[in-house]
Amino acid sequence: MQTHAAKRVEIIIEAPMERRLTAALREAGVTGYTVLPVLGGIGRSGEWSREGQVGRAGGMVAVVCLIRPERQDALLDAAFAVVERHIGVVSVTDCQVLRAERF
Repeated sequence: MQTHAAKRVEIIIEAPMERRLTAALREAGVTGYTVLPVLGGIGRSGEWSREGQVGRAGGMVAVVCLIRPERQDALLDAAFAVVERHIGVVSVTDCQVLRAERF
């Protein structure tokens, strides 16, 4: 089966910023993404957990995009415009996809 080069961009951001981030991604031409809840972690600000939280305000989400390599810069510019003023991490990984026409 033939695979095609793509980029996997994962953005972890505060849950209340999800809509602003996904709107910016759509404006940048991103045609698909997946939003996942983040249960906890540890970083510069210390350890945190979603356990015991009633609302989304203190939580985090991961927004995952699979894109063609030539779309990477526009996506990263859009993501950074949102993430730079908030808690968040952006990572980019090379990956392979089937059905490249979907990206």
